Amino acid sequence: MAIGDPASRYDIDLACDIDARGIELDTMKGLAALALATEDVASGTELSVLLTDDAAIRELNRAYRNTDAPTDVLSFAQMEGDAFVAPDGIGQHLGDVIISVETAQRQALEYGVTLQDEAGHLLVHGVLHLLGYDHEEAGDAAVMRTHEDAILGGAHHH
Repeated sequence: MAIGDPASRYDIDLACDIDARGIELDTMKGLAALALATEDVASGTELSVLLTDDAAIRELNRAYRNTDAPTDVLSFAQMEGDAFVAPDGIGQHLGDVIISVETAQRQALEYGVTLQDEAGHLLVHGVLHLLGYDHEEAGDAAVMRTHEDAILGGAHHH
């Protein structure tokens, strides 16, 4: 890997427990690393990403958010608040991003984009949530979109 390659700076654990044809896992890893690098996240930070199906994400959504329905992406931060100070040399575990490939497939069709692009967008969106962005308010949503565009190259709009 090139020295300047963000993927070498972060420990990204990408798991996939379903058939994710149409999603390049290496591309997803690279995108996650790019998101972290673009947001100036410390090197050595760990991130877990799971590509799964509607049934699994629905369970998580019900268990953690009291919503009994599948969703496209869930983010679970390991840390809340000011806990981002780790001892030197110890990687901080940022949290988990879980993506339903089934929902991503439906959305990709709906928006007329590739599954890869939709999954990538959801991944970046999930990572930004872990970094504290949200889109509850219109102004916050605009800020989040600007950051998504910076990472994705502005290629992706819903």
